[in-house]
Amino acid sequence: MTAGSQAPRIALADDQAIVRAGLRALLERQGIKVAFEADDGRQLLERLAATPVDVVLSDIRMPVLDGIATVRELRAHGDTTPVLLLTTFDDSELPLLAAEAGAQGFLLKDATPPELYDAIVRVAAGETLLQPVNTAPVRSRYQYHDDSPPSERFSQREVAVLRLIAGGYSNREIARAMFLAEGTVKNYVSAILDKLDTRDRTRAVLKAITLRVI
Repeated sequence: MTAGSQAPRIALADDQAIVRAGLRALLERQGIKVAFEADDGRQLLERLAATPVDVVLSDIRMPVLDGIATVRELRAHGDTTPVLLLTTFDDSELPLLAAEAGAQGFLLKDATPPELYDAIVRVAAGETLLQPVNTAPVRSRYQYHDDSPPSERFSQREVAVLRLIAGGYSNREIARAMFLAEGTVKNYVSAILDKLDTRDRTRAVLKAITLRVI
C-alpha cells in the first residue's frame, strides 16, 4: 500500500474459533482491522448488512452456508464487497467456482503472512487473484522431452492463462475466471503455443512445467 494509506477493514468468517483467533492476531499485527467475526456464512451476511467492510475474508468450508454460497447471496443482493476465500483444500476446481460465484480472490491457508496481507490489500484495491495451480508433483514425475527455452518472455497475464490451462480449464472457463472475452483468451493461448513452439495445450503445459514457466 502507498505511504499514508489505511489498511483495509475486514470481516473474518471461519467456523473454527481457534482459526479465527489466529488469523485475527496475525492480521492485526500487520495493521489490518478486523471489524467483526462470524462462524458461518449466514451470520456473516447478517453482520455485514449492519457493518460494511472493505474486504470479506472467509473460509470456503463452513456449516449452514459455505463460502461460495455466501458470495452468491451477496452478489444476488447487489453487495459488491470484495471477497477473498480461504481453504485448506488444494482443489483445482475451487478457483473457478469462487470466481464464478463472484469472489475476487482465492488463497490456500498455507499462504505466508505477507502473501495473505498482500492478497487482502490487492483485493481491496480492486484486483482479482487466483492462486497458481501446484505443478510441483507433475514436475517431480515427468520431464517434457523438449527443454529448449521459449522464443520470447511470457507476460504476467500469459502465465496466469497457462496456470489455468494446467488446471484443465477451457477457454470459456478461463474467460469467466479472468473476466476476459473468450476471443481474448484464444489469442493468449495462440501466443503461448507459439512461444513454446508446441501445437496443443497438453504439450504446452508440460513444456511450461519443465521450463519452470509455471
